[in-house]
Amino acid sequence: MRPDAVAVAALVILLFPMGYFLLASPAFLLVKLDIPPVTQLLRGMFNIQFRMVSVAGVIGTVAFIFAGRPLFAAGVGLIAVVAIWGRPWFMQQIDDQLSARDAGDADAVRQLRHLHWKAMLCNAALVAALVASIPYVAISA
Repeated sequence: MRPDAVAVAALVILLFPMGYFLLASPAFLLVKLDIPPVTQLLRGMFNIQFRMVSVAGVIGTVAFIFAGRPLFAAGVGLIAVVAIWGRPWFMQQIDDQLSARDAGDADAVRQLRHLHWKAMLCNAALVAALVASIPYVAISA
């Protein structure tokens, strides 16, 4: 397989979980986050999103190194590092707000919604950047 094809495949593999989250996460804007099963589902979606982007990012980084594209490898590697290191922090933030909500803190639901919006916007920006880079990745080295 040509290195360029490996690089494009790596980009598609990374875009798959990010695209899924881009499409699935807005559905949670239509429901109240004071319902425990809804927030547990949202928490699970964030958890798996971070894990999938971590794995896909590592695979993509290796593929871009193999393809001889160090700049793209660094960019995708940065996405992987943020997903790996950011997951524990983000999950702790969600858990803290869920505990606060369950303890009666009325502001916790608003904070959960803010976390949800921030994650969606960050993901959308990364998807846009990755989609914009496709023509540059597809160009023969």
